[in-house]
Amino acid sequence: MEITEHTVRTTRHETFYLACGPPDGPLIIFVHGWPALSIMWRRQLEHFGALGYRCIAPDMRGYGRSSAPRVLAEYALENIVTDMVELLRALGGERAIWAGHDWGSAVVWGIASHHPELCRGVVSLCVPYFAQGFAPATLVPLVDRNVYPEAKYPAGQWDYQLFYEHDFEAARAAFEADLPATFKALFRSGSAKDKGRPAPTARVTRDGGWFGGTGRAPDVPRDPAVMSEADLATYVAAFERTGFFSPDAWYANNARNLAYAARVPDGGVLRLPALFVHATYDTICETVDSQLADPMRRDCTDLTERVVDAGHWMPQERPDDVNAALAEWLTACGITAC
Repeated sequence: MEITEHTVRTTRHETFYLACGPPDGPLIIFVHGWPALSIMWRRQLEHFGALGYRCIAPDMRGYGRSSAPRVLAEYALENIVTDMVELLRALGGERAIWAGHDWGSAVVWGIASHHPELCRGVVSLCVPYFAQGFAPATLVPLVDRNVYPEAKYPAGQWDYQLFYEHDFEAARAAFEADLPATFKALFRSGSAKDKGRPAPTARVTRDGGWFGGTGRAPDVPRDPAVMSEADLATYVAAFERTGFFSPDAWYANNARNLAYAARVPDGGVLRLPALFVHATYDTICETVDSQLADPMRRDCTDLTERVVDAGHWMPQERPDDVNAALAEWLTACGITAC
């Protein structure tokens, strides 16, 4: 299926997006997280577009060819949810299936909780739902202390999120120091050997910064299972234009995001169909053996869970497994393209 490029412009924001599939097909909007681009969903766009769904994948606020304001507060989750509401309206859709990964999961959960009337269902990969908000104050109490003893890892694997608040510029500078090395270091397959071991993100503050405090990513070989040479070039070119200020700014709005979550109707309980896909080898969003997914199980009344043996970048690493899980759930929900 052909993937086409488009842009939606409003008075407040400009969103670039990829599209695939017939214009009148059931709408699925795929939302990426940090530090990705719309192209991470290519295999999902092609697969579900060929099945007759209308598939959309935007570059999110601060990424790629979408608007990238230079004010930290502009990256509060409420603003980003509004971007997606405007995109849906521009597409002429009344409701959509919203599928997210990483920070994109926080966005689609935000849409589902604040605007359930705009959702036929919600899908999240790796990051479960937190009605109280996706922020360290919510996440740290759920840390698996068998893996992260409190005396040594007080914030567990979420320490890196606190580092953005402590030294935003140092975090940004480390990612920008060598863009090709950054993306090769970040976009890696999962590994069974990492299960039960502390994630490197638990040591960022102690190390004095990302990548062991060296100030730049190590030069490791590209992992072809997750990122092609062409995609690496696309990422480097995109971030040469925008840098990491905007992507990192998503982490600098914890208080605003908690306040936004506090205004959610119905106590944050989601009564629409929801699919959560666990990544077996995701060491940060470790949901298979820990309690991290328990709040979601409490607050989602129509929840389906599936497990894919992959790391954090499962849409790229195991696209066929991710597509199969989503297709099975869509069929079970009666949301078909026929």
